[in-house]
Amino acid sequence: MAKLTSRAEDYSKWYNELVVKADLAENSGVRGCMVIKPYGYAIWEKMRDELDRKFKETGHENAYFPLFVPKSLFEAEEKNAEGFAKECAVVTHYRLKTDPKNPKKLIVDPEAKLEEELIVRPTSEAIIWNTYKNWIQSYRDLPILINQWANVVRWEMRTRLFLRTAEFLWQEGHTAHATKQEAVEETEKMLNVYADFAENFMAMPVIKGIKTPNERFAGAEETYCIEAMMQDGKALQAGTSHFLGQNFAQAFDVKFANKEGKIEYAWATSWGVSTRLMGALIMAHSDDFGLVLPPTLAPIQVVIVPIFKGEEQLQQIDNVAFEIQSKLKNKGISAKYDNRTENKPGWKFAEYELKGVPVRIAIGARDLENKSVEVARRDTLTKEIVAIENLENHIENLLKTIQKEIYDRALKFREENITKADSYEEFKKNLEEKGGFVYAHWDGTPEEEEQIKEETKATIRCIPLDNKLEDGISMISGKPSKQRVIFARAY
Repeated sequence: MAKLTSRAEDYSKWYNELVVKADLAENSGVRGCMVIKPYGYAIWEKMRDELDRKFKETGHENAYFPLFVPKSLFEAEEKNAEGFAKECAVVTHYRLKTDPKNPKKLIVDPEAKLEEELIVRPTSEAIIWNTYKNWIQSYRDLPILINQWANVVRWEMRTRLFLRTAEFLWQEGHTAHATKQEAVEETEKMLNVYADFAENFMAMPVIKGIKTPNERFAGAEETYCIEAMMQDGKALQAGTSHFLGQNFAQAFDVKFANKEGKIEYAWATSWGVSTRLMGALIMAHSDDFGLVLPPTLAPIQVVIVPIFKGEEQLQQIDNVAFEIQSKLKNKGISAKYDNRTENKPGWKFAEYELKGVPVRIAIGARDLENKSVEVARRDTLTKEIVAIENLENHIENLLKTIQKEIYDRALKFREENITKADSYEEFKKNLEEKGGFVYAHWDGTPEEEEQIKEETKATIRCIPLDNKLEDGISMISGKPSKQRVIFARAY
């Protein structure tokens, strides 16, 4: 099995190789689009199912809306339309026909032009709020708490598997409320749901914050986000939750009669995460041997590999291995027994290391005699000998330990890669020599924010929600500042 390029040598190449060699995804015949392979999709399903459970626990229901958005609806909320205009794929015709000059070739039928062009959704606020107009007449109809699992298209010029593709999978929540307070509370609640998922299931520490006006979602009054640090020190926005105010209700004339009979516009939120989380999961934990998956998101949590000579030994090991597998499954642990004979144990070890299976159990003839097995951890690449009796309890506790320690390592890495800068020179030096997150003062203007971005490729990732006020001066203009913000280069 070919080795991966090391992270230290070329982080970007390491990432691309890992996605392909671990059978997560590959480029497709469609420019900028990917094929998510079964193993990659199994991880995404684990993410999706856990998030879906959390959404339903907080009162949300799933629905589905059209892929196509009439151009007139898309234009209705001007800031949203302007923000996504450059990324839109547009359908102009509805039929092909045979080329008269070449019967083997199809061409667009010029007579089949649509009366109104259709936008392939880059996001669904327009079509959903046009629908909500028919659903909302009274305060009794509110709140509406809807989530959609879907695909969207954003015509990216530079693509990378999972991180940035022209088409990707995501969920998008769209809610309508009777009051501003309710909508703000919803926005914050869903941010906390995302943060809880990232930290407790992805084992990925995140910083909760608010985006600057420059970085807000198009059409939002406030954008909340969670920001994570990857192992190369770059930031990755792992989820966003938007307070949309009454902008979309006004654009689509969504009004309701309140308890006093007064007519008001509804208040809105939207929030989403995507298959970009797959990229975050890979880059937050994995190593030069392959994926490192937290047990909560691993499709296979434990793999059992027999080491044998001859059919008779394999049959003896089979009896014990299947019993171990059964006991693990009774504990709710997903376990695979790989007793294929066409591959040697060493090949299997490397394969399951590459795929990030958290725990590997190896059983040989001598182990049967000793009534023990070898247990290997994927995250630390350490091994121990464990008695077969009560092995399932040991594995259950070990998986919890692995989950916690993967998170702890990621948190330690993040804390070690956060610095403060008081001057622009110090700021640039930190970015170049160390990377990571840099806390610095800024004068609050979009002009200075843009200057820093152009000169250093670093953006303000967020203004942390738990930020401490601290008098200082902007590192460029020298104007007074009340707090530091997080800058980083990002994906």
